[in-house]
Amino acid sequence: MQDAMTPPLDPAGGVLARHQAALNDGTFLIQRCGGCRKAVYFPRALCPHCGHGELAFEAPQGTGTVYAATTVRRKAEAGGDVNVSLVDLDEGVRLMSRVEGVPCSDVRIGQRVKARVVQQNGQGVVVFDLLVGEGAKA
Repeated sequence: MQDAMTPPLDPAGGVLARHQAALNDGTFLIQRCGGCRKAVYFPRALCPHCGHGELAFEAPQGTGTVYAATTVRRKAEAGGDVNVSLVDLDEGVRLMSRVEGVPCSDVRIGQRVKARVVQQNGQGVVVFDLLVGEGAKA
């Protein structure tokens, strides 16, 4: 329960609502701190590195490296197995998502990936595809 001194987690138009609206429109955004200039993801009101309150949204390059990967086993009627990965973006943030377009067993630590936004249950979410060729080198 919230008391009168605690602000709501995401008031209408708050940072999380703006982030989700961008995803729903197909745009992936991270934040950049106006104080320490470090990248921030998942969006928040204050910089977790220095506590500064001026965080601006920016579009990342979207490329990164698989830091960890696992497979969540599901019955075929529930959609089958799904990959869950931690990805380190080149901007310096880590996020949890999934790598699509390849079997779960083909996702490996150290692989280079590229982000894209897909619609899932009426909302935009960030997923990754493996990079091939020159961009695939870490």
